[in-house]
Amino acid sequence: MVQIQNYINGAYTNAVSNTWIDNYNPATGKVYSQIADSDDKDVEAAYQSAYAAYGNWKTTPHEERFILLNRIAELIDKNNDALAEAESIDQGKPKWLAKNEIKRAAQNFRFFATAAMQFSNESHHNEGHTINYTLRQSIGVVGCISPWNLPLYLFSWKIAPALAAGNCVVAKPSEITPMTAYLLGQICTEAGLPNGVLNIVHGLGPKIGNALVSHPKIKAISFTGGTATGKHIASVAAPMFKKLSLELGGKNPNIVFGDCDLKKAVKTSVESSFLNQGEICLCGSRILVEKSIYEDFKTAFIEEVKKLKIGNPLNDENRVGAIVSQMHFEKVLSYIELAKQEGGRLLLGGESFKGTHKNEQGWFIQPTIFENLNFECRTNQEEIFGPVVTLTPFENVDEALQMANSTPYGLACSIWTNDLTKAHRVAEKIESGIVWINCWLVRDLRTPFGGVKQSGVGREGGWEAMRFFTEAKNVCIKL
Repeated sequence: MVQIQNYINGAYTNAVSNTWIDNYNPATGKVYSQIADSDDKDVEAAYQSAYAAYGNWKTTPHEERFILLNRIAELIDKNNDALAEAESIDQGKPKWLAKNEIKRAAQNFRFFATAAMQFSNESHHNEGHTINYTLRQSIGVVGCISPWNLPLYLFSWKIAPALAAGNCVVAKPSEITPMTAYLLGQICTEAGLPNGVLNIVHGLGPKIGNALVSHPKIKAISFTGGTATGKHIASVAAPMFKKLSLELGGKNPNIVFGDCDLKKAVKTSVESSFLNQGEICLCGSRILVEKSIYEDFKTAFIEEVKKLKIGNPLNDENRVGAIVSQMHFEKVLSYIELAKQEGGRLLLGGESFKGTHKNEQGWFIQPTIFENLNFECRTNQEEIFGPVVTLTPFENVDEALQMANSTPYGLACSIWTNDLTKAHRVAEKIESGIVWINCWLVRDLRTPFGGVKQSGVGREGGWEAMRFFTEAKNVCIKL
């Protein structure tokens, strides 16, 4: 059985406590590895390692940083198949999907390797009297905490810009999906990343997550995860005046107007509902459909969802894998029961799915569709984060906007219409950090990523990430 150790100062090491946490394969429901059960002593060791490395890393020439980060990207690409299989086993997602996400993890390192070469300072000339220029300098040792749904992709999404900007990192992957973060340590060593520049500590959030956030000398925290956890992190870190980037929950609307390309809207809505078992913060779990096409959309949508095969994530024929953990499996099933209690009409699914052979005890849930639910009910207001969606008809643009903006979240939205004027008007009025028009999950790494309301604080991606991981210093020279 693999024991997943911490990666501190360029070497693998057990937790100081020398104790372990069981790690489960969601598709079998069985323990297949163990994770270091770290505590504040391990976080302190990781900090000391990062601090010792920072003096040299912050002055490492940009081109050398580029070479090292790009080498990590190349090694991730080289090991795509092995990393994808590891992530599929660890998280429950189909292997074919994991391959795409591992590729995106490599793209993150490659993109920010290039950013290290191009990130520039600003200057302002004031009519011959003064010149002001802005220095953007690395922060120091920063903390990165990533979630379980897109393990290596979102882990790299934080680590790569932090390193590119000249910081050293203490990183905590989710204790539910630690495997590819563990394997990343090997890749960083092979790439020649200096010891201590990246440190990876495994374990439980209440123990090492809290230790990381409350550490007095870790100067910034980048976190992706649940809104309740984000609130707690803010309550601890804000009084310490740490920089905070919080990418939190979502309850995203998918608005389908009568003048859309119905075939494309249906096809993409199936993906935006059930990709990665609905365990993506960007999934469109509330599908709002104009009444004029509601019945046509519903019929076509159900027929397409019926075609999705569920089962062993390592089988490329299966489109829906296992739910990440037993706890989350039970949570999603509880929301299905809640939807029934709230008067929802079950159109499809609504039950767990029993796999075959070694997957008989796996945590599978059928893709589930409800209608006849009020847009203000709990099922339509609270984040479920699983393969459960609702269909709700609307009369006009104003009603669609009222429904779309009714939740405490504001991460992403999709709009389906062939009326460009309407698309722009609705996009402007949607309370959301991201709006897709006639598409979903189309990402450009140069653009800002994040949400409003309880979906988070700050933005990731592109120059936004490089700015977050640096401090601006203005220098004024009187001529």
